Amino acid sequence: MNNRGFCILPVLLLLIALSVLAAGCTIPAETATPDDSIIENPETSLHPPFQTSVEKVEIYHFHATRQCSSCITVGAYAAETVNTSFAPEVASGKVVFGHVNMELPENRALVERYGPTGASLWIGIYDGNGFHKEENVNVWYKIGNRDDYVTYLEGVIEKRLAGDFS
Repeated sequence: MNNRGFCILPVLLLLIALSVLAAGCTIPAETATPDDSIIENPETSLHPPFQTSVEKVEIYHFHATRQCSSCITVGAYAAETVNTSFAPEVASGKVVFGHVNMELPENRALVERYGPTGASLWIGIYDGNGFHKEENVNVWYKIGNRDDYVTYLEGVIEKRLAGDFS
């Protein structure tokens, strides 16, 4: 028998499984942005020509009403990191964190400002050059190790607060 059939079947099953998982972590097409391939808006790029004083950093966990366990973990670890490691900054309003259900009408303005197309963690920075935003996809690779996730996100937030957008 041809071994090729044995190689194709697992690949097909994997693709089907990934498609089903991905479908659970997205928002309906009618609420998605026109170009879903763009992670960072060029007009609000996080790479200004020079560092400036940061006025405020926002960290938002965008999600749908129904969340998978990975989506819940990304949000829970982010909330823990921000509220524990940046408590003084949260109290002063310099750092803001929130879980944002993208499907609720009251969150429409925030969803339009950031442009998430599915469950995601976004960071917005307000500085002398205006508003800059970025989607942090690296947190998804760290949800298997809470301490690694927290250490990583603390480092990212500290850099943004210091005006380092690299």
